[in-house]
Amino acid sequence: MFGYIHPERPHMFIKDDMLYKALYCGMCKSIRQGCGQMARTALTYDMAFMSALMHNLAATDVKVRKRRCALHPLKKRFMAEEDDISILLGCMNSCLAYYKLLDDKLDGDKKGVFAFLYKKGYKRTLKRHPEVAKIIQNNMDCQRALEERGCAVIDEACEPTAKMMAELSDYVLGDKADEHTYALCYDIGKWVYLADAFDDYDKDVKKGRYNVLYRAFGCKTKGEAVEKNGEEINFLFNSLFANMRFHLAAVKFHFNHDLTDNIILLGIPARTRLLVKGRCGTGKKEEKNEQTQS
Repeated sequence: MFGYIHPERPHMFIKDDMLYKALYCGMCKSIRQGCGQMARTALTYDMAFMSALMHNLAATDVKVRKRRCALHPLKKRFMAEEDDISILLGCMNSCLAYYKLLDDKLDGDKKGVFAFLYKKGYKRTLKRHPEVAKIIQNNMDCQRALEERGCAVIDEACEPTAKMMAELSDYVLGDKADEHTYALCYDIGKWVYLADAFDDYDKDVKKGRYNVLYRAFGCKTKGEAVEKNGEEINFLFNSLFANMRFHLAAVKFHFNHDLTDNIILLGIPARTRLLVKGRCGTGKKEEKNEQTQS
């Protein structure tokens, strides 16, 4: 995953903040159990959100207890216990990290050399959940094909990532999946792709790498693109937010959903404002700061 999905902390209840941190720590433990120690370094807050959403939609209660970890050995912390869903999400995270770094390598990004660190986790995912690896590989291949031909249509460029998230959610939810859970995760995947494109806009232009927003708008900087195409950008995101609200209201939650409501209805729009109007790379720097503070 990319690490863009965050809650809007000033509007969080204390109980939700505690659950969110417990889910994040629980995902770290689940990744270790499913894919090994090294794979834990690829964990992002996206997966804490996905854990909250998938457990609720699947009617699987999250069990939380105090435990120690290697980073905080002196004081026990509340952590969600590993279960089938969290281990499956951990495998997804490892596989996504591996393919993302392979993609970075093809783009000439120096980060791509670290793909080998997650190969073991990828192989374990392939053994445990071959369908997950197949979904990710197929959609990443489609994404690569669009980028290689220089796709300048924003909706078309977003399609593989959006479809990948929707198909993965169907796999996790099984018979609990329906058209609204699919559509909600599709919209979230589309937003993640757009968030990454905005975050990397200036850097991609500078290094001559593909960026669908640059292809669509033709502006040399993100600031210029936003200034000249503000109405189109607002329409793009407002339509996406409206779709999320519609499908969020239609899905069946089995437990309290204050946390996921906060993230989808408040956190994603707030992060969008930061990414669209902030500096290149702001989203990833903010993620690092949150990890340090938690």
